[in-house]
Amino acid sequence: MKPLIYLDNAATTRTAPEVVDAMLPYFTESYGNPSSIYSLGAQNKEAVTKAREQIAQTLGAQTNEIYFTAGGSEADNWAIKAAAEAYEGKGRHIVTSAIEHHAVLHTCEYLEKRGFEVSYIGVDENGILRLDELEAAIRPDTILISVMFANNEIGTIQPIKEIGEIAKKHGILFHTDAVQAYGQLPIHVDDYQIDMLSASGHKLNGPKGIGFLYIRKGVKIRSFVHGGGQERARRAGTENVPGIVGMGAAAQLAHRTMAERAEKERQLRDYLIRRIEEEVPYCRLNGDRTKRLPNNVNFSFQFVEGESLLIMLDMEGICASSGSACTSGSLDPSHVLLAIGLPHEIAHGSLRLTLSGETTKEELDTVTEAVKRIVERLRSMSPLYEDFIKGKNKA
Repeated sequence: MKPLIYLDNAATTRTAPEVVDAMLPYFTESYGNPSSIYSLGAQNKEAVTKAREQIAQTLGAQTNEIYFTAGGSEADNWAIKAAAEAYEGKGRHIVTSAIEHHAVLHTCEYLEKRGFEVSYIGVDENGILRLDELEAAIRPDTILISVMFANNEIGTIQPIKEIGEIAKKHGILFHTDAVQAYGQLPIHVDDYQIDMLSASGHKLNGPKGIGFLYIRKGVKIRSFVHGGGQERARRAGTENVPGIVGMGAAAQLAHRTMAERAEKERQLRDYLIRRIEEEVPYCRLNGDRTKRLPNNVNFSFQFVEGESLLIMLDMEGICASSGSACTSGSLDPSHVLLAIGLPHEIAHGSLRLTLSGETTKEELDTVTEAVKRIVERLRSMSPLYEDFIKGKNKA
């Protein structure tokens, strides 16, 4: 059996051993409810507060501005729906981008059915939001701008600082889905004028089922889950103490190792990009070449179906993706790739490889050879490729 090569870290990451160690006591020993008044519960309340402090420090935020959720999708839903409800007296217009995660896009579609208007701003061929189009879309009744920090499929990093400045100039709330960026890039909420920020634990070697929403003090945002008074009465439900402790530990670990890890990933990323571009004909790098997450590689291969490529890579022990893990079962081409101008037939042939701090050069050599071999085999079975080659030879 071939050793597993895992290159789908944008979908989820391995929980770090030190994070698991931090969590374990809260399953079996310190299992009290943090809302209880006895010491078994009180010590867990302290653990939750410590994790909140750990996360706040990574963002330059205040401890009481961090609210725990069940993950990034919930945080996105909360930020957008609750802001819409709280500020609809001012207006019912929201601005977002055409390449957001579906947690944002589907939430916006939900609000459109309830009378809100949403402007979807386009991006250039590298997936970077058009700032002039963004500012032109702002109206007197615009209440929220929601733009992701970095794209989950093609890794493009958005001009968040400029977007934050535009939002502040017009007195509009600014939310960013930072699920892919948090733990990969340094983020200071004041520097970027961010009012709300979503993140998820399992993208940075933390556990699944836990995330947080940063809400700047003074932002009028309603409760999302009603019930008890947890999370300062804004999100009811008994706290997921092991998950929260794991999220805090993972955040601290990710930010302590960020600079060194990002540099290693960046070098390996560029090595993999260079090899594929040089050795696999008729391929296209998707996303900006430099303004991209340090661990993201996304290619489209002409005359190849992405699903077939993934299945054959899996048979060789290589875990990869064609885009967002949340839509991997869909037969439709990626909305992100279509937004950057790729035709359907090329968008269908995409491959996303996302590295980790544990990825090695030897693994990438193995992956490159596998991609070359599989793409060649798939093209040999494609009548379109055969016609293309015949046409080139005649020319």
